[in-house]
Amino acid sequence: MAAEAMTFLNIGRPSWDARVASHNSALLAQQRVRRRSMRTPECAFIKHIDNTRLVKASDPVREREMRVFSVVATILLGLVLVYGLQHFYAIESGYNVESSKQQLEQLREENRQLKLSEAQLTQPGRIDSLAREMGFTEPQPEQIVHAASNPENGAPVMAQATPQATPVH
Repeated sequence: MAAEAMTFLNIGRPSWDARVASHNSALLAQQRVRRRSMRTPECAFIKHIDNTRLVKASDPVREREMRVFSVVATILLGLVLVYGLQHFYAIESGYNVESSKQQLEQLREENRQLKLSEAQLTQPGRIDSLAREMGFTEPQPEQIVHAASNPENGAPVMAQATPQATPVH
């Protein structure tokens, strides 16, 4: 009877195996779709390890190698720094030399300009024309005193201006 009751209730419905197979195929299709869009989740399990009781044994060979390496690295770094400083000082000295050369050339040009202006200002013709414009006249023969004509014990001679006696008419 139980079998008849089962078949009686299952009339018009698919069988149990058919329903399970269709449900499994639907789940499989969903998994395929999900696998394309999502990655498989990864899990990490933490394992606690207690290393507090461990003691590191010193290795004298390794310590010596590390000391030698440190000393060699320090020396090489020092040499690189000294070379770099010398290089930068040489570059700076080159810039200073070039600056000094430019300044020297500028001073030479200024000196040349000053000598030209001095030569132009001390031209006898120019001085004569300026003196005439100011009202000066040529000195009279009695106004000229030669220093060599009246030597007094080799002492320096001072120029003196003596007023001329004007004749009365």
